[in-house]
Amino acid sequence: MTILVSGGCGFIGSNFIIDWASLENEKVINIDKLTYAGNMNNLSSVKDSKEHVFVHGDIGDKNLVDTLLQKYAPRAIINFAAESHVDRSIDGPEEFIQTNIVSTFRFLESSYAYWRTLSAEQKENFRFLHVSTDEVYGSLAMDDPAFKETTKYEPNSIYSASKAASDHLVRAYHHTYGLPVLTTNCSNNYGPYQFPEKLIPLIIHNALSNKSLPIYGDGLNVRDWLFVSDHCSAIRLILKSGRIGETYNIGGLNEKTNIEIVNTLCDILDDLKPRADGLSYKELITFVKDRAGHDRRYAIDAGKLEKELGWKPSLSFETGVYKTVKWYLENEEWVKNVTNGSYQDWIKTRYAV
Repeated sequence: MTILVSGGCGFIGSNFIIDWASLENEKVINIDKLTYAGNMNNLSSVKDSKEHVFVHGDIGDKNLVDTLLQKYAPRAIINFAAESHVDRSIDGPEEFIQTNIVSTFRFLESSYAYWRTLSAEQKENFRFLHVSTDEVYGSLAMDDPAFKETTKYEPNSIYSASKAASDHLVRAYHHTYGLPVLTTNCSNNYGPYQFPEKLIPLIIHNALSNKSLPIYGDGLNVRDWLFVSDHCSAIRLILKSGRIGETYNIGGLNEKTNIEIVNTLCDILDDLKPRADGLSYKELITFVKDRAGHDRRYAIDAGKLEKELGWKPSLSFETGVYKTVKWYLENEEWVKNVTNGSYQDWIKTRYAV
């Protein structure tokens, strides 16, 4: 048996493959374009495994995808491939339209054509699982109820709009053509192998480099935080037992303001790796101009997933973020390798005080 994973060298995709390799006896075909956030070093622990096959390529390359599907005959496809950073979508929206909409469309076309060639039993057992984000729902006021699967889509950034479009395409391929799909919308992920443009690894990296810790606006924007391994466990469960055509929200049940997150990271670093001058890392906190269209609050209601499939996150934020800081401290070479010159140039322009 085989599954095909797209974007498996990125943050969530690589964690999924690592967990899958340790828990399942099934081959993974991993197609990844290896853009700036795709890193083969994320998968060093499975590089010698015969159960992991890496293919350098784009999900929008229909000839390549068609060939892979015919060669490996996967029973399921898990689509992690996406451009996924709001700031980058502000600076360069076209890449997000191309990858998240056009390439996802072509990927669906190939998947549907392949599915049609399967036997009746294989068709029934096949799944196309599309991994999306809570940002498609827009922004919440502080007293609003958390996002449910029935919440109206109101994306506010180019990134979230492009992901919303991909969600609608996946839904349409099910309702129009019968393709057996599943969609997941998750809250903010954190954990090992996250590229340091996102808040938690950025703060850890800057703190250890004795650089300013940039916080947008007043620091009171709220996000729900989900440890990446908990996200991966939910995906495995939904792939196995989720109802065809359904959407499942995956949340960490950990709403935190950005300033809370940064203060927590500073406290952990003060304990695990104190500054040479004896000062707290909090002295490096710097408030910067808010980004355009910055959503105030996200919160996920994962009650459907718990009720139908019995899933809950296994880690509290306190446990997960401590494990995350320790991982970055123990893997400084990985951080050094991904924070090259182009990364430094982008950070300087993005977080100007």
